[in-house]
Amino acid sequence: MIAFPLGATTTPAELARDPHPRLAELRAHEPVSWLPALNGWLVTRRDLALDVMRDAETFTVDDPRFTTAQVVGPSMLSLDGAEHTRHREPFAAPFRPREVREGFAEFIEEETGRLLTALEPHGAADLRRDFAAPLAVAVVTKALGLVDTDTNTVLSWYDAIVRAVSDLTAGHAVDPAGPEAYARLRAAVESTVAKGATTSLLTAAADRLTLPEVASNAAVLMFGGIETTEAMITNALLHLLRYPDQLALVRGDSALLDGAIEESLRLEPGAAVVDRYATRDTTLGRAAIRKGDLVTVSLAGANRDPAVFPDPDRFDVRRDNSRLQLAFAHGPHYCLAAHLARLETRIALRHLLDRLPALRLDPDRPTAPQGLVFRKPPVLHVRWG
Repeated sequence: MIAFPLGATTTPAELARDPHPRLAELRAHEPVSWLPALNGWLVTRRDLALDVMRDAETFTVDDPRFTTAQVVGPSMLSLDGAEHTRHREPFAAPFRPREVREGFAEFIEEETGRLLTALEPHGAADLRRDFAAPLAVAVVTKALGLVDTDTNTVLSWYDAIVRAVSDLTAGHAVDPAGPEAYARLRAAVESTVAKGATTSLLTAAADRLTLPEVASNAAVLMFGGIETTEAMITNALLHLLRYPDQLALVRGDSALLDGAIEESLRLEPGAAVVDRYATRDTTLGRAAIRKGDLVTVSLAGANRDPAVFPDPDRFDVRRDNSRLQLAFAHGPHYCLAAHLARLETRIALRHLLDRLPALRLDPDRPTAPQGLVFRKPPVLHVRWG
């Protein structure tokens, strides 16, 4: 008899394509399930997901198998305890709520306006590649203070590094382009610090961390700042355009825009999973987990837990508890730039809806979110006018 029959038949391809039906089955019957295809446990129930993410002593990121660290080295994302704090604190100050508003709001407004002014005459675009991605890259480049580096270059580095992490997670060999891109990012970080750019977060961090440590954390911030925000903007826009009744509510009451963003994060978090490794034998739910086991938390599964979110598959901009979503993770590894990502998405969506009142999905080019680790539509073709 197979102890976890649903887990035994769950494939990475299914989780990358449309995971939600299978995640619902797992959550109902095997909320902590062994997936041979991932060689690890998958946690899909919200309360159990919180237990894992809160307990860094039992479920750590600090393991040689952690895929991001294999590509960019140890960072705040792949360390726990005192070392995690040492890596994270030098980068924290600009991402607090007040500092985010004062330091980024005007720049995001200007960059959003510039991008839309260039797009508006065309009447159609892929808003993922032509809008969300360049906006996210521009904001990350400003946040880090990289000098002599344009947004297209940063985007190319990011794409290659994300592909490398995704390949490792799926058990594939890493394309050499990933490590090569990281080497170029590291050189740009070192150049920025060497030039002593006083407005650069990297220069400030170099007072407390070594240059390799600054570079690895810059790569992690680039992940969060681009991946999370690009996915947030793209997924939220897709949800709003798919559900005209909800879009009408937001157009009629701008105060509902924040609810739309949180609800989109709940339904389709940009990062679908986070990995941990058991530091000791333990029990989670009814599962006996052994020291060293991979324990993957499905944020996508936890975010549709019907015990917390009634009618969990419905996009409802007026849902009163959507902010309980876990798209930014939880515990010591809660996303450092969550406030910035929310601000950026809010400004981007407001400008899009205000300036393009006839905005709609292109019916000839349908799309849907996809991805095992990072989830967003590969393209988002829209029309207006």
